[in-house]
Amino acid sequence: MYRVCFVCTGNICRSPMAESVFRAHVAEAGLAHRITVDSAGTGGWHEGEGADPRTVSVLEAAGYELEHRARQFRASWFDRLDLVIALDAGHLRDLRALAPTPEDAAKVRLLRSHDPDASAAQGDGPDVPDPYYGSLDGFEECLELVEAASPGLLNAVRAALKEPTP
Repeated sequence: MYRVCFVCTGNICRSPMAESVFRAHVAEAGLAHRITVDSAGTGGWHEGEGADPRTVSVLEAAGYELEHRARQFRASWFDRLDLVIALDAGHLRDLRALAPTPEDAAKVRLLRSHDPDASAAQGDGPDVPDPYYGSLDGFEECLELVEAASPGLLNAVRAALKEPTP
């Protein structure tokens, strides 16, 4: 089983959204039996809480499902994960610093690195901006960025599994 974990700050906005969207892509590709998807936060402020209601609203409006309880990422998880997807450069830096070995640090990737249209010239560049302190528009933008990167991420996971790309 190939294991992917999405990580943002508090695990109530971006990472559960990415988890939900990517899980739907995995299921649609018929790979749910080979890939597991979950999420966590770099901090534990919201542990045990559900996703932000705005995250849930935007996901439901787009047809995605989400059952979620926030949790904090632990260094010990690197042993059981194949890929750790950071939602912004700060998470990437924090996760690589937390990694017990260089091999574990190499498992950490930035989500938008899988979006062929993402570049530093576009707004916030490679980061998925944190929508928490903003309006619903920020959550909708977050969903758009996650959806844009998900096909490329799925292709990368397919390659790691030696699954053909359609």
